[in-house]
Amino acid sequence: MFKGSTYKRCKCTAPKLDAAGEPIIKANGESATRELGAECPDLKRKEHGSWYYYVNLSEFPGTGNRRPRKGGFLTSKAAEKAAQKLWDEASNGIDVDSKETVEQFLLRWHGTRVDLKESVREYHHDFIHRLYIPSFGGMLMRDLRTRHIQAMFKEIWAFNEIKKANRTAAEVAKVEVDEAHRAWKQAPKPRPPHLRERWTVARAALKEAYAKPRQDTGPGRQEKFHQCLSGAMAFAVGEKLITENWCDSVVIPKYEKPDPLVWTPERIARWRETGEVPGPVMVWTPETTGEFLDLAVDHPMYVMWHWMTFRGPRRGEATGLPWTEVDLDQGYANLVATLAVRSSYETYAETPKSKASRRTVTFDSITLTLLAAWRESQKGQRERWELKRAQWKADNPDKDQKYGPFVDSGKVFTMEDGRPWNPKHVSQTFERFLERHDLPPIRLHDLRHCAASLSLIAGLSMKAIQLLLGHASFSLTADTYTSLMPQFDKANADATVAVVPRAQAAPPTSPGGGQPQPGETPEPAPAADPAPRLVLISGASDAEGQGIAA
Repeated sequence: MFKGSTYKRCKCTAPKLDAAGEPIIKANGESATRELGAECPDLKRKEHGSWYYYVNLSEFPGTGNRRPRKGGFLTSKAAEKAAQKLWDEASNGIDVDSKETVEQFLLRWHGTRVDLKESVREYHHDFIHRLYIPSFGGMLMRDLRTRHIQAMFKEIWAFNEIKKANRTAAEVAKVEVDEAHRAWKQAPKPRPPHLRERWTVARAALKEAYAKPRQDTGPGRQEKFHQCLSGAMAFAVGEKLITENWCDSVVIPKYEKPDPLVWTPERIARWRETGEVPGPVMVWTPETTGEFLDLAVDHPMYVMWHWMTFRGPRRGEATGLPWTEVDLDQGYANLVATLAVRSSYETYAETPKSKASRRTVTFDSITLTLLAAWRESQKGQRERWELKRAQWKADNPDKDQKYGPFVDSGKVFTMEDGRPWNPKHVSQTFERFLERHDLPPIRLHDLRHCAASLSLIAGLSMKAIQLLLGHASFSLTADTYTSLMPQFDKANADATVAVVPRAQAAPPTSPGGGQPQPGETPEPAPAADPAPRLVLISGASDAEGQGIAA
């Protein structure tokens, strides 16, 4: 049983008296008052005042002589129950009298996470300052509960509705701009001023609409918010600061990782007609991939894009690849470092995503040839840049130097001044290139999916593709790519049918479908095999892999 007591008190006041029993008068002429507390004669009435408790924690190590108090209970039993709960928590090592706020704890917890990658720490810093602190940062950690965290997610969902309305408004504004511009452009000269004014007003409205937040905070992003806070709460439980992880009971939308979809001719036709993209993760067919490479052959990033298309490195692995980890004689590269981007667009070196990401990737013969030619061209890069700097300075002696000094970064894929490409810039350039050439849109990261699908078509096993892409688990690779390309589905369907022996083939259908019409004579069916045949779907010889024939 807890050590302490329960008592009843109220907020009633009475005049404050001096030693002689006379009322004390304040400087402003008013009588000084005091709370009666437990001395109020009306406390005998059931509905008057409220119950309090205090708990003596002096017997627990590290608690000193603290005596936590709390009131507002309707009955003595309710106060006693709360006091007992506090006592039990204290006896289990919980710091029941901590004055640390959620904000103070989260900042302290974030400061201890030196084990995280810099990119992850930056994400957590953003979540803490943009979401958690504004939502419940001022609360005491010991008062935080599931309902407070749930309320934060409800605000996110409500804001998503606002952003949905903003998207609709932006779409309407874009239509008005297009119509206003078309009306002004098609009008005979001299064009009426009111048409120009309409176009100007429409553009201003569109700019205002685009300035408002429009991108949903989807289930995947919400899951990251939840995971970060849950990790912090688990740390607090381990510190005996709270009794349980309050994130465990929080409900958020279920996140399902999207499967890659193929840009089939039918989907491309629909996209060209409506602008609709079937899914967030799209993959080109071999034909579209070839079209892209043919168009990009003269682009400064062509060699890098070619490598990413066929061998699937991540963008940070490609942009961060140093020549010291490339062997052109043996034809391989060791992926042991990556280039990451901060929110400020600044790049920094980082370790690979996981242990499986530290891998050796063999170059295909064409990429190897391209790399060898690029290596020779790169050797004269410094000289060409310095000549360019000198020429600009000679032509503009009174201006500040436009071109900075050459940077010997040692990276494989570099700009004119020797600096490596910014990974985010590579993605943006890739997207602009596709838009300019009217190619079905995919993300730069989706080139990894293209590499996987092409490898499957070529007959590589799932295990080989897992090693190629640097996935941490075989199941991730298999679940993502087993039924990616339509060709595989057809092969699987035919293989299943071929397992069953039939006396005769299915009767042919009429030109309009269905059974033969009167007067039509079905062609004789070929003789069935004397015994059932088992069709095996196999790929490259790999005892651990599960292959699919092209």
